[in-house]
Amino acid sequence: MRLYDKPAHVLHDMLVNKEITSVELTQDVLSRIDEVEGDVEAYLTITREEALKQAEAVDKKIAAGEAISFLEGIPGAIKDNICTKGVKTTCASKILEHFVPPYDATVMTKIKAENPVLLGKVNMDEFAMGGSTENSAYHVTHNPWNLDCVPGGSSGGSAAAVAAGTAIWALGSDTGGSIRQPASFCGVVGMKPTYGRVSRYGLVAYASSLDQIGPLTRDVTDCANLLNIIAGHDEMDSTSSAAAVPDYTKSLVEDVKGLKIGLPKEYFVEGMDPEVEQAVRTAIKKYEELGAEVVEISLPHTEYAISTYYLIAPAEAATNLERYDGVSYGERVDGEDLVHDHNFAVQMGGNGECQFHEHAAGIALDRRVDKVADLGELNNFRHLGVNFGAGHT
Repeated sequence: MRLYDKPAHVLHDMLVNKEITSVELTQDVLSRIDEVEGDVEAYLTITREEALKQAEAVDKKIAAGEAISFLEGIPGAIKDNICTKGVKTTCASKILEHFVPPYDATVMTKIKAENPVLLGKVNMDEFAMGGSTENSAYHVTHNPWNLDCVPGGSSGGSAAAVAAGTAIWALGSDTGGSIRQPASFCGVVGMKPTYGRVSRYGLVAYASSLDQIGPLTRDVTDCANLLNIIAGHDEMDSTSSAAAVPDYTKSLVEDVKGLKIGLPKEYFVEGMDPEVEQAVRTAIKKYEELGAEVVEISLPHTEYAISTYYLIAPAEAATNLERYDGVSYGERVDGEDLVHDHNFAVQMGGNGECQFHEHAAGIALDRRVDKVADLGELNNFRHLGVNFGAGHT
């Protein structure tokens, strides 16, 4: 019996009822990795030995008659921009090729408290800048359903791993669609929580006012349970919400009768792919058949969303990524002087997508700086903050 294609809540019940062991489950998922990872290439780092040790510990706990948590003994994967103590966190960049965090992100502290099996770190677009996971400095991740297609991005490794059965669940991050879009491409459930609902402490920042960590799972039940684990206030994150965390599984219902769904008319735009529009309208029709009420609404400022995003994200990315200068963080490459050191470090380590919107970030910052004074030589240092530019997620 293969286990890799079952959702976490089913596997949890099987563990509780002693129908399977965590070691058996972990070995099955690791076997699945051996079978398909050469084609899918979802992972950057696989912690095989540590995963089996974690599974053995859970089995001993079950054998002793102790209760286990929802995620306990269930294999999962972590996007490689979430800090994991003692395990490389590269952000899919050569700049951080050898970076091993000395601490865990808050979400990892919460996850580890549940005693899951952690299989490793998964691929992404470099520094979360991209929508296809083709922009990793290490390799391209492929969509498990069609290897000629992309899995989406930037959390493409997370989505591909869950879809391929090389992880039962995964964590990703979403700035402008980086969980939701790859989840859609790979046919899994992905959720970007409301900003502040999940701590960003230990998430390598792209655009700080937009970034959020969220779950990618096989079904909505798993998604609700995983969100229960990672949500909550964190004193290490000043933007973390202090609102009480509800039990998200209480929102799971058997049907959608009486549910009112708002459908923004602005989302059906000229140039929309006909297949995408048809898929959405088919889903709408299915909801109506199941008893939901679909109501057309208007979000009149939708047309400004992308422009607003491309003002906020590149400017924040320029600030967040200037630390990877080969001095504070990143690969050190010797040049003629400090500016050359920085530029060489970026050129040696950075991927094209990271510089795709360098010009946009430069304009956003230059306009503000140039109004103050003619900085002359200091312009070199101004550009230290924009060499990475910014892409999209």
